[in-house]
Amino acid sequence: MTTHLMNTYARQPIAFVRGEGAYLWDETGRRYLDAVAGVAVNALGHAHPKLVKAIGEQAASLIHSSNLYRVLRQEELADKLCELSGMDRVFFCNSGCEANEAAIKLARLYGHNKGIELPTIIVMEKSFHGRTMATLTATGSRKIQAGFEPLLTGFARVPFNDIEAIRQVAEHNKSVVAVLAEVVQGEGGLNVMAADFMAELRTICDAHGWLLMLDEVQTGIGRTGTWFGFQHSGIKPDVMTLAKALGSGVPIGACLASGVAADVFQPGNHGSTFGGNPLACAAALATLDTIEDEGLLENARVRGEAIRAGLREALAGVHGVVDVRGEGMMIGVELDRPCGELVGIAREAGVLINVTADTVIRLVPPLIYGAAEVDALVDAVSGVVRNYLQQAA
Repeated sequence: MTTHLMNTYARQPIAFVRGEGAYLWDETGRRYLDAVAGVAVNALGHAHPKLVKAIGEQAASLIHSSNLYRVLRQEELADKLCELSGMDRVFFCNSGCEANEAAIKLARLYGHNKGIELPTIIVMEKSFHGRTMATLTATGSRKIQAGFEPLLTGFARVPFNDIEAIRQVAEHNKSVVAVLAEVVQGEGGLNVMAADFMAELRTICDAHGWLLMLDEVQTGIGRTGTWFGFQHSGIKPDVMTLAKALGSGVPIGACLASGVAADVFQPGNHGSTFGGNPLACAAALATLDTIEDEGLLENARVRGEAIRAGLREALAGVHGVVDVRGEGMMIGVELDRPCGELVGIAREAGVLINVTADTVIRLVPPLIYGAAEVDALVDAVSGVVRNYLQQAA
């Protein structure tokens, strides 16, 4: 094990050398059922033949050329994303935090163009938007902000799903230009935005001339059973950010805009050296095509509900289980106590899980799960949770 990597991760004592479908294999040849999917990245699972073929063919012809020139794959991907989302324009970058950084810059420029000297963006408690300085400030976690002060100004924080708090800010702060929120708070504990809250946000933003900006870095690209999480509500945002599953592991992010937001950025306002290069866009196009061709949106809805239903049944009446919730293949099991050690326990049982917000088991499996993987995941997770709570009693 090298000592030359910066100590930024509390890595688990395991390394994977191969993946296929919903499974990963470690250095010793042991197989694990993957319910983390690279933290909601590997929507197609591992080594999907269509993705592998697309990446190989693109790498053999052109990996990178620069945004100094037209990028044909980028244009094709932008057209496809706008077709699926109803948005108008796309800026491509390399990650979720870069996409959110672009959205924050867009909102500030939008405000300045309206003559607002100190534009303010409303953000949510328990949110997570990234680790750059702007996205770190927008994030609702003092734990990850600590030590990086001074944070940026220009943000007003409110409780998630609290429309009255939004109205209060609107009444007292005339510098607001946008609202930034996740459709489902992944890092914050799998908290689902209520459909009526999203609809009210749209109404309030329209009334005040604010931009409604939705962080779909984790929920986008089929994770919740629709292409984008906002499509459950019937509204459309002004700005939407994507990353994670968009490239199925090849780094790519996107900031989409519609209506008045679509023309805010002009040449020189923003940019990215690697953003939207041919290789990343080829991976993203293959991802979108495969999700369509293999019916993975419907699969995410059906399998996700089966996992939640199975866990609710298996854990019914178990003292210490607070809730089983989620949307599509984004599932949270909340316990009444910190449960980070369950990650190692489950790994020893052959299943990869994640714990977020200290007390919530986060399951974000590949969208390709079949009935056998659903049953195996439910059995394994319910078993380790039941044993863990019984031993702690």
